[in-house]
This record gives sequence, structure tokens and C-alpha cells, in this order.
Amino acid sequence: MQSFKTLVRRLLPFAAALFAAATLVGVASAQELVEGKQYVRIKNPLPVAAGRKIEVIEFFSYGCPHCSDLEPVMQGWMKTLPPDVVLVRVPVMFQAQWVTLAKIYYTLEGLGVEQKFSPEVFAAIHKNGVKLTTEKEFFDWAASKGLDRKKVEDMYNSFAISGKMNRAKAEAQQYSVQSVPMIVVDGRFATATDKVGTHDALPPAINALIAKARAERPKS
Repeated sequence: MQSFKTLVRRLLPFAAALFAAATLVGVASAQELVEGKQYVRIKNPLPVAAGRKIEVIEFFSYGCPHCSDLEPVMQGWMKTLPPDVVLVRVPVMFQAQWVTLAKIYYTLEGLGVEQKFSPEVFAAIHKNGVKLTTEKEFFDWAASKGLDRKKVEDMYNSFAISGKMNRAKAEAQQYSVQSVPMIVVDGRFATATDKVGTHDALPPAINALIAKARAERPKS
């Protein structure tokens, strides 16, 4: 009887081939996105704040369960961003309680800890039952995570945060955001999980739209 190690060595080439084939299928499907189905073209493209970089906007809310489910997928995708792409996250405020959650996002961003703590905010709300919809709840939670309570309070109540909140509301209105999560690529294309089928299918779709935006940009 052949040894386990021998069997593994013989199966490795087949496994590698299957993985390569699956990867190619994923790339092909991403490249073959159908306009009007997997994404929509924005009729009047908006200028992006990122300048020469391709801007990917994720409209979301900490209060949205679908955004919470997508978060680990987006965290993984963020690590693969090419140098000419920048991700901008914009919290929406569809309901009164989400206003506080939007301020939480911009507070964490202002303190430079958003990427570390966003997954923990989602977990607190959707897994641990911590509402975080009042200032006190957030300040208490932030302190329990080791953040300086005074710095958190000062940032939360700062004029800079108020300005970002106003811009977020304006952007959501400009892009006619009706539901989240929603992704906008380079001010030209919009897609979402319900358009591509699953959360895992979203990063390949975003990458395909990035490539499309890159190809459509004027050559300098």
C-alpha cells in the first residue's frame, strides 16, 4: 500500500490544477460583468476626491447586518489594494440611530484606529448586543477597549467630525444610495452584493470595475 506522503505528492499537481482552474473561472466571471445586472453605470459620473487615484467608495453602516457580514471580506480585500486605488468608507444615516454610528466611524478614523476597531464595532453590535447608539455607550465601550476616553470624546464632538458628517450625507444623496452595502468605483460604476450574488463575489467584481475604470480613464 502506498504511503500517505506518496499519495499526497501524487495528488498535489491535481490540486494545484484545480485551484488554478477555479481562479481562472473567478477572473473570467469578474471580467464578464454585465452592465445593468452585476453593476450599473452612473449616468453623470462624479469627480473623485482621490485625484489621479481610482476611488472605491463603500457606503455602509455599523448598524447594517449585511455590512457586518461583509466586513471580514472587505478587510481581506483592503490588504490587496494596488497603489493606484484608494478605499473611502462613507457611513450612511438612514435612521436616527445610525447618525451616532456614523459619528463613531469618523471618530475612530480621526484617531487613526478605524481599520483596527471597525470589526470590533460590528461584533459589539451584531454579536454581543451592545447598541452603541448613544454617546455614553460608545464612550464606555471605547474606554473598555483601551482608548483614551478624553481623546475619544474630544474627537467625537469636534468640528472636523461635523464637517465629515455633512459631506457623508451629501455623497449619499449625490449617488442616490437607497440601501447598503453599496460600492461605487471611480464615480462611474455602482455594484452591491445583491447584484453579484454573494459577499465573496464582491471583491472580484470590484477589481473588474477598477480595471474597467482604469481602461476608460484618459491617457496622460
